[in-house]
Amino acid sequence: MVPVGQHMANLRRKGAKNGLGKDPERAAVRAAQLTEIDQDWDCPWPLDWQRHYRVLADLVDADGQLPDIAPGVLMDGDDIGKWLQQQAQPAIWARLLPEQQERLSQLGVTPAEAPSPAPASKGATKGQGKAQQAFQRGLAALAQWVEREGADRPVPRGHSEEIAVDGEAEPVTVKLGVWVSNTKSRRDKLAQDQLTALRELGVEWA
Repeated sequence: MVPVGQHMANLRRKGAKNGLGKDPERAAVRAAQLTEIDQDWDCPWPLDWQRHYRVLADLVDADGQLPDIAPGVLMDGDDIGKWLQQQAQPAIWARLLPEQQERLSQLGVTPAEAPSPAPASKGATKGQGKAQQAFQRGLAALAQWVEREGADRPVPRGHSEEIAVDGEAEPVTVKLGVWVSNTKSRRDKLAQDQLTALRELGVEWA
């Protein structure tokens, strides 16, 4: 019996002492052999993402097209329907690498249309605009957390997330744990589209 999972983890280790060996030429040959078996054997994105993607790719290989998979459909113990729905969310799709987007597109997965911002009423104040901007930044940070950690892992209250913001040269730090807690405490005052956006990221209380 060969512990294949542990063997592959060793092969993916970076540095001179990785499982491919110290000799550069031999390591290159071994890497090429592994790529023949699976071009994504050492993918730059999370292995959880690759595992979910392979489940969908196998379905397409078997049926010729991707079937309609609703949230709650489990495959190999994972909620593949919920994961698929999350990948199509504009905020999460935008954070995928181009190679990941290409792989999903080849399966027939396309990003959902982002909801158009509601026109501001004449009585809208600058304060309301800032509140909406803060919500969108918190939502983007939460989408980034969910994509990396999964929707089932709660955000620690002290956790902060760095996100890229249009028009900002440097990443913006969002105190995500505090934002989630505050947003939950005033959920009765959230607009319907805000609640919908939170639900799409797997936020149960929304």
